[in-house]
Formats: sequence, C-alpha cells, structure tokens
Amino acid sequence: MVLRSFLVLLACLIAVPAQADRIKDLGAFQGIRTNQLTGYGIVVGLAGTGDDNLEYTMQSVKAVASRFGLQLPAGVNPGLKNAAVVMITAELPPFAKPGQRIDITVASMGKAKSLRGGALILTPLMGADGQIYAMAQGNLAVGGLGIEGKDGSQVVVNVPSTGRIPEGATVERTVATGFESSPALTFNLARSDFTTAQNVASAVNRRFGSGVAEAVDGVSIRINAPAGADARATIMSQVENLDVVSAEPPARVIVNARTGTVVINSTVRVGPAAITHGKLTVRIDEKQTVVQPGPFSNGTTATEQKSGVAVDEEKRPMFVFAPGPKLADIVKAVNAIGASPSDLVAILEALKEAGALKAELIIL
Repeated sequence: MVLRSFLVLLACLIAVPAQADRIKDLGAFQGIRTNQLTGYGIVVGLAGTGDDNLEYTMQSVKAVASRFGLQLPAGVNPGLKNAAVVMITAELPPFAKPGQRIDITVASMGKAKSLRGGALILTPLMGADGQIYAMAQGNLAVGGLGIEGKDGSQVVVNVPSTGRIPEGATVERTVATGFESSPALTFNLARSDFTTAQNVASAVNRRFGSGVAEAVDGVSIRINAPAGADARATIMSQVENLDVVSAEPPARVIVNARTGTVVINSTVRVGPAAITHGKLTVRIDEKQTVVQPGPFSNGTTATEQKSGVAVDEEKRPMFVFAPGPKLADIVKAVNAIGASPSDLVAILEALKEAGALKAELIIL
C-alpha cells in the first residue's frame, strides 16, 4: 500500500512539469485578433451641458437632419447646448458575426461639460480600411458627475465627458481571418524568446508527431495542419491547452524614478562586491540672545547671534556580496542596512557601474 502511494505520487510529479504554462497563455495564433473601430457622431438630449454653438457641431446636426429630408434655413443656427460632437471607439472581437453586439466608448470632442443623460444617434463604425463594420446607437452610461453654480464654482467627479454603452453597437460585417485556408498555422509568442519557442515546438511535436511544428524565430512557431475550419479548430484547441515550460526571463532591474518603485526579477545575480552605505547629516541652529548692559553703565541692550553647527555621520558597516547571490540574498542585504527606495537605486546603479550587477538596469 505504501509502495503504491509512493508510485502514484512519483507519477504525479513526473506528469506535471515545474513552472508549466499553457501555450494559450504565452501568445496567440496569427490572424486571430481584435480590430479597432472608430466613428464620429452626435449625442443629443443633454441637460444644457453640450457644445453650445461650435461651428462643426452645427454642421454635424445639419447633416443628421438632412438624412430625414429636413433642410434648416440658411443663416439659422440652432442652439446646441443639448447636443455634443463625440468620437466612438470599439474593439471588434475575432470571428464576430453580423447581428452580434459589442460595447462602445463615447468621448466628447468639443466643449461639452457632461454627457450624462445623452443618447447617441445612429453612427457607423469603420475599420482601418474605411469599411463599415458596425452601427452604434443607444443611451450613455456615464460614471462621472459635474455640477456648476451661477457664481462659477463647480465640482467635478471622475470624467463626465466620457461614457460607455454596453452592447451599444451591432456587428454588420465579418472580418475574415483566413486561418482555415492559410498554408500553415502560425503561433506567435507575446514575448520573444528562442528557448520558449523551441519548447513550444517540441511540445507540439510530442503531441502530434515529429516535424509537425518548427520554430521560425524567437516569436513564431509554424504548425503544419490539414486545411479546413473544423480540422484546424480542433488542432488549435489541443495546441492551446498543451503545457510547456517557459524559459527564464532575462535578468532585469526595473526602476521607476518618479515613484521610487524598484522591481527585481528572480534571475538577477550579483558578482562579488563590497558595499558601504552611510548618511551624512549637517545641522545648523541659529539662536539670538539678549545682552543686558551692566548696572550704572552707559551701555545699551543688544542682541547677540549664536550659531551651532553639528555634523552627524551615521555609522554603518560594510557588507559583502558573495559570488552569485540570488534575489533573496540581495533583498536581505538591502534591508539589513535600512536603505530607502532612492538609496536602493543608488546602490544598484553603483553595482552596475562596477560590473557586479549581472542584469539589465532599466530606468522608467
């Protein structure tokens, strides 16, 4: 019984590789992507928070009115405090079919103070090729709030000039991906790494046979698959769920100079180095004292300036990095001397200049 339990445990340890990731979490198949859509439209029904009398807003309202055969008299410019010119943006998911609905974001282009309570008039959404792929319309959901008093005082919460319409656009055209008829499937890694690319190709070959997959470069893996949507969809599903061991990332130290944030990944190593870190404080105290003349003298009361200068240098011992310390050793040593984030940046820069920091130092 004990031997059987041991064999089961050993089989589990062999079956699950260390730090294994699903292939679908490392990248995506070429051509299976979202597409950005944009549109230009009018939001109406605002409570006096629109663009007012901007020229291009008037032109847009006249163009909308002309769709219904209404021609405004020449020289007549309607008050447009209840309307606003907006830009609409959306992302068209892969394989989206006509009739499906997608979310849209609506943002004011002019002087509109708030889009709260507004309704978007039917607007076409176009892709980068200039073709119409969706039609947008609906009532806006605005998370911001703006209030203004007659004396000019105002309170603004969040951004009331931007809103969203959940499922506010209807897909009218399908974007062809070509995955079912392309000569081969190509899987692209999100981050270039030759080792990971080779590991993905090896995992696919173990599952489907030798020669099915090959690493083209540090990003792309070509997978030979039979033509046809059903056969390729089946293979893509199986490939995405294969486990593969990702290569260790390059050693990097990321420093955000604006916030003082320092991130060190686990592959950073430090060569032999001796470091001391101290703090010099100079303190100057200025005091004024009143000097009284002696009794029965001709002297006058005066003030005397006294300055006190003190120099305090904090004593901290030097510490030594042994060859090849890991992340935990670096953190422990830095914490031991009580270094602040700015001090840590200075230490890391000095280590890099000394050639002891075996990592790329990136300053944001």
